[in-house]
Amino acid sequence: AVLPGKLTDCESADIAQNEIFLVEGDSAGGSAKMGRNKEFQAILPLRGKVLNTWEAERDRLFANNEVHDIAVAIGVDPHGPNDNPDLSNLRYGKVCILSDADVDGSHIQVLLLTLFYRHFPRLVELGHVHVARPPLFRVDVPALGKRPARKIYCLDAGELEVVQDKLRKEGVREGSWDISRFKGLGEMSPEQLWETTMNPDTRRMLPVGYGSLA
Repeated sequence: AVLPGKLTDCESADIAQNEIFLVEGDSAGGSAKMGRNKEFQAILPLRGKVLNTWEAERDRLFANNEVHDIAVAIGVDPHGPNDNPDLSNLRYGKVCILSDADVDGSHIQVLLLTLFYRHFPRLVELGHVHVARPPLFRVDVPALGKRPARKIYCLDAGELEVVQDKLRKEGVREGSWDISRFKGLGEMSPEQLWETTMNPDTRRMLPVGYGSLA
């Protein structure tokens, strides 16, 4: 199949290293394209609403452009839990869901996780599916003594509170730090998106797998 036109592919053919980011929206997709490491990171922006595929028949999945493009880009056909799918054409070792750190982003994340759980279960089973965790807050801390000014990123309100408590214990004056809330990935510069969410050395990536609630 012809690769989707909106896919910005990576240069490497090393499946073990290659990653594809399924990115919510064109704006965030643009930042991700500029901020990525083009050697091993590919970007597929999702422009339309992702189909809720929980009850979708497999032969009708490709009627949805986004689902079609995802399947063609990763190189694996939809399959069931008892199938033995052909993974020889898998193009990326990591399939990373990247959406805003808000309620709408969580909804898109759930729809994509549903798609992989229901129609690409072998990828989940083998550990290929991941969820990128962009920060919701940035704390700008002023210089203190010999310590230079710094930026601290927080995933959520709980983590923000922990960071602020830590700053107080360090002796940073209350109210001297600034807190910014990201409205979405599109608000981040390519450098910020790389540093917080895409750089393998500094990002927090959540692997998706099957587990027991017991």
